[in-house]
Amino acid sequence: MFKEKNKQIKQNWRHDNFSRKALKITPELKSEQGHFEKIRNKFDKNDNLQYEIDVPVIVKTKNIDMHNDKGRAVMGLDYRDFEKVSSKLVSSLLNSDAVNKPVGGQYVLAISRIKNDTTQRIDTGQLVKKIRISLLQSGKVIVTTAVGANGAEDAMPMQVRQLRESDEFNQKTVVKKGQMIAPELSLSGKIIQRNVQISSKEQQVEYYFQLTLTDITTGLAYWEGEEVIGKRGSTSTAW
Repeated sequence: MFKEKNKQIKQNWRHDNFSRKALKITPELKSEQGHFEKIRNKFDKNDNLQYEIDVPVIVKTKNIDMHNDKGRAVMGLDYRDFEKVSSKLVSSLLNSDAVNKPVGGQYVLAISRIKNDTTQRIDTGQLVKKIRISLLQSGKVIVTTAVGANGAEDAMPMQVRQLRESDEFNQKTVVKKGQMIAPELSLSGKIIQRNVQISSKEQQVEYYFQLTLTDITTGLAYWEGEEVIGKRGSTSTAW
């Protein structure tokens, strides 16, 4: 029968936020089995019934220095990757003549479609926003939010123009026709993921960030840039 003894075996297995431990089973502990999420019965060499349970591993929450994060790399894309890629792409664009307007002034840029061709759920707007901020700070480009491949980013400019038909508003304060500025350039791109199997336990994941700057008048690409992020790690990574 069961022995009145609870002996905890040394932890021998870890996965994500759970660790597996083997425990001796007692009548008292047996009655608590229903509270455990995963239990597998087995017998030791003395025919004593044992079982395995999954118990949470407590990970302490801490703040990270977003400007000097020395934490371990991850197989997926994180903010450090976006920072690195956006910085290099903007540097390449600004060092070209693509955004240097011949007659001076600033180009008006519209954001076209940035396609996510990876296995992850990525908000491509996160990458685009970093690039937009850097371009605006350069003083060479102004971004329009009234036009975009997926519709206007800011719907308010068009909604305000509907007030032209309202008697409730002083028409002298309503925006007149012909005031919006059409874009001259368009920024489009793609994020591609390529997985390479190195061994049964290791894989290499490559992320290609590709951007194209197009002259809207002629349809010609004034500039194209590509940056690659490569990572190696376990094949057991879950996206």
